Amino acid sequence: MDRRNFIRLAGGGVIAAAAAAPIAGCSISSAYPAAAVEAWNGPGAETDPRKRAVAYAITAPNPHNLQPWLVDLREPNVITLYTDRERVLPHTDPYGRQILIGHGAFLELLVMALAGQGLAAHVALWPQGELGASLKDWDRRPIARITLQPGGTRDPLFAHVLNRHTPKSDFDTTRPVSADTLRALKAGMARDGIQAAGTVDAAALGPLRELCWQSAKVELLTPRTVMESVHLTRVGPGEILEHRDGISLNSPFIRAVDAVGMFDRKNPPAEGSEAYKTMMTRFEGHSRTAMGFVWLTGRNRRADQVNAGRAYVRLQLQATALGVGMHPMSQALQEFAEMAPHYERAHQLMLGRPAPKTADDETVQMFCRLGYTAVPAPATPRRPLRAFVV
Repeated sequence: MDRRNFIRLAGGGVIAAAAAAPIAGCSISSAYPAAAVEAWNGPGAETDPRKRAVAYAITAPNPHNLQPWLVDLREPNVITLYTDRERVLPHTDPYGRQILIGHGAFLELLVMALAGQGLAAHVALWPQGELGASLKDWDRRPIARITLQPGGTRDPLFAHVLNRHTPKSDFDTTRPVSADTLRALKAGMARDGIQAAGTVDAAALGPLRELCWQSAKVELLTPRTVMESVHLTRVGPGEILEHRDGISLNSPFIRAVDAVGMFDRKNPPAEGSEAYKTMMTRFEGHSRTAMGFVWLTGRNRRADQVNAGRAYVRLQLQATALGVGMHPMSQALQEFAEMAPHYERAHQLMLGRPAPKTADDETVQMFCRLGYTAVPAPATPRRPLRAFVV
């Protein structure tokens, strides 16, 4: 989901005049500060093999770029993975399912990075029992305990870890995604009870594009859910470098508008405003330019959610290897009350059955659009390695 630009304002006479002076002093570059994206250079001179592996793992995809991971390295030859309970999404992800998918992606990259150093990782999920069904019941129990021993075989997908970026722009509708590309993307992705499926069939794209657009509108027009994104918005190099997380906005115009106090981060964009129209146009564009879709399904126990994340990051790495863009359209899978009709529709379209009622029912865990972009997707900010290590 492209939240980076959803509050971008279109220039008007009054705003442009007010912003003229700040713009004059702003860089014309929208690139993120180099230090904010230094994680994508790899672990550098770090010599501790566990920290080297964590340095790769923190590039994992995760909801709202919260980076909700903590690792405890105090026990020799062990990595214990926790969630940072301050980095969750109570409104759009009230049960923590998406957060745990993000942990699964982290875990898969961690295991791959250890294997690349000749270390085999034995992963024990929920060594002290599962986290509660609701975020309000979560405590400080580990998600996984990873025990290291000599061994491990380098995974071919590991070569693409530092090049894996999520495209958050419209796709080129003149470039279809071929059935062969979809088959290659899905090949070998079934594991740990998670299955990959998808479509590039023209007849199937219309209903799925409409699902994306209608569900996006629900998130954007529900005040508490859209404000969850607004509160995580970082504007300009200073804020981006300070936080290195959330939704980064760095265009010269946005920086100028923010500098004169005309970028409202306390309220949802007002209906009819330029911010509102830009927000809606951008999300509709993302939805309607999807040139294919891929999704992951499995049961909905806590272990399944983690395993879905492990499968998802592998799917994205495979997409990187194939040169095709893959962008999550997660709105229809969110489990807040207003989204219920679209949650039901998603399961009918992709599984041909009602939405799950129990944790053992088949559940759509990830839903992504496919396509090609005019320019490569940029790297997103990441906090420094030390922020994740106990």
